[in-house]
Amino acid sequence: MRFTWLTAFIDLPAHSYDRGVAFWCGVTGYALSPSRDEHDEFATLLPPEGDPYLRVQRVADGPGGVHLDVHRPGQPFEVRRSPGGLAYCEVSEQLSRRPPMTTWPGGHRSQVDQVCLDIPPDAYEEECVFWSDLLGLEQRQSPYFDEFRTLVRPPDQPIRVLLQRLGEDRPQVTAHLDVYTTDREAEVRRHLALGASVLREHPHFTVLTDPTGAAYCITPRDDVTRMSD
Repeated sequence: MRFTWLTAFIDLPAHSYDRGVAFWCGVTGYALSPSRDEHDEFATLLPPEGDPYLRVQRVADGPGGVHLDVHRPGQPFEVRRSPGGLAYCEVSEQLSRRPPMTTWPGGHRSQVDQVCLDIPPDAYEEECVFWSDLLGLEQRQSPYFDEFRTLVRPPDQPIRVLLQRLGEDRPQVTAHLDVYTTDREAEVRRHLALGASVLREHPHFTVLTDPTGAAYCITPRDDVTRMSD
C-alpha cells in the first residue's frame, strides 16, 4: 500500500532535549505541542499552516539521530529496520497539507524539507532499492554527484528522501536533516545566532551541528546541484 505522508522524527538525547527542541523550533519558526505519551517523551512541531511533519522524541540512551515515520491508511504501529539497520516506524495517521516555506525578516525563505540517509558503500545499492520499493518512489541519480540519489517526491509531500553513499564504512545507516533555503548565507547566519556551529563549508551546501552536536545541512539546491523539485 502506498504511503500517504512522511514524518521526520528528531531523536534527542535526554540531557540535551530542551536545548535541541528550542533550537529546532527556532530553525523552523514552528510552535511546540504539549508533550505526550507515558513519559512525556514526544512532541510535535506545529507549522502555522498545513499539517505537521516534524516531531521530536527524548531518548534515554544513545546519541539520538533522525528517523522516519511512514504513514499508510489502516497501518498498525510497528517499529522496523531497513536492511542497513536504520529504524523507521509504520503508522496510520492521515495528514495531507504540505506547509509552505517560512519567510524570514529580510525576505529569504527556508524549510526543513529533506531527510538524508547516510549509507555505507557496501550497503548502498540494497538500501536504495529498499527505500524505493518501500515508498513506491522512483530513484533519480544526481547528474553532478555520483554519491547522491533522490527518491522523486510527490508534490504533496513535505519530506524528500536523499540517499548518500558515504566514502567510509560505518556499522549501520544513519540519517540527518537538510534545510532548503533561498539564501544560504543569510540562513547560516540565522542558525549561528540560534546556537549552531559550522562544521564544513562545501561549494553548494554548508554542514552545521545543532546545540546537541548533531550534524545537518543547509543547501540552496540550485541549478548546479540539481536537487530542487
